[in-house]
Amino acid sequence: MVTQKFVDIETPYSAPTFQEVARNIRYARACVRDSLLRGEVPYASHLFYTQTGILDDNIPAERERGIMAGKAITEQLNATTIVYTDLGTSRGMEFGIKMAEQSGREIVYRSLGEGWETEFSVHEGKHSHNGVW
Repeated sequence: MVTQKFVDIETPYSAPTFQEVARNIRYARACVRDSLLRGEVPYASHLFYTQTGILDDNIPAERERGIMAGKAITEQLNATTIVYTDLGTSRGMEFGIKMAEQSGREIVYRSLGEGWETEFSVHEGKHSHNGVW
């Protein structure tokens, strides 16, 4: 049996405009795909907890609850923190990096590169549940 490394994905989420949030979500999905293709088991709480009907990222208490729940899981599993840097580093990412440093967990910095949007767009229309997500 092959043991896969559990990793915590850090990418920007929150942004001032709808278009920037949409871009950040696309980027996070591309990063999760990249991690999976590397043979890792990625966890990106900012993609899971902010789905419709779960938590609202615009409500500070709900945002905080989601961040803390995600970090509790990564701490329990001693996950490596993977920081994807193409879009810069947000305050939320800085918090995740600081938590990893404080607990002595490994931190790895990565980039998808300039063509990430074009490369990822090929995969967006190929989903068994297109239109639902």
